[in-house]
Amino acid sequence: MKKLFLDIETLPVEESKHHILKDIYDKKKERGKKVADSFDEYLEKTNFDGSFGRILCVSVAVNSEPATCLYGEEEEILKKFWDIARDADLFVGHTIFDFDLRFIYQRSMVLDVRPARDLSFARYRNNPIYDIMYEWSKWNMQDKITLDKMAKAFGIKSSKEGGVDGSKVHEYYKKGRHQEIYDYCNADVEVTRAIYKKMTFEV
Repeated sequence: MKKLFLDIETLPVEESKHHILKDIYDKKKERGKKVADSFDEYLEKTNFDGSFGRILCVSVAVNSEPATCLYGEEEEILKKFWDIARDADLFVGHTIFDFDLRFIYQRSMVLDVRPARDLSFARYRNNPIYDIMYEWSKWNMQDKITLDKMAKAFGIKSSKEGGVDGSKVHEYYKKGRHQEIYDYCNADVEVTRAIYKKMTFEV
């Protein structure tokens, strides 16, 4: 069985599209919709939005192979990811149902990169997508445990102890500290795999 462990890091919308988001933001404000207090805050949160946010990198590990980070032009990242994912039997990650895989599919559609797989996102199952967060909570939507907390519960060194975490990715990116982000993304994958092995009693 080919198990693909994965994690992504994302960035807010690129500057050339700020005017598009400004129009959307202003219209929401006019209609009294719930929206960020400032436009800058609204832009910053687009890193969670596959329609305008961007993938900075995707880290993957196949079975017991070391994690490797895919980075560069976003279209090329997606093409490389789908090439690796083409014959994977199981996709394993933390919150990949709600974020990572969903974001990858959305960006693939926006950038016209055809996915090599049409994965089912049916809930309450662990194949072909095994989300360690949901497997831990047994699909209790109110119990969304962090990767950091899971690692500590299992006695695994957390990937969040090196200074970088998801909330700091854009800040590190703007400072040119890209390699630290790539290393952090790889570390998330290694921690995810270690937790998965504990959860499935492989160790």
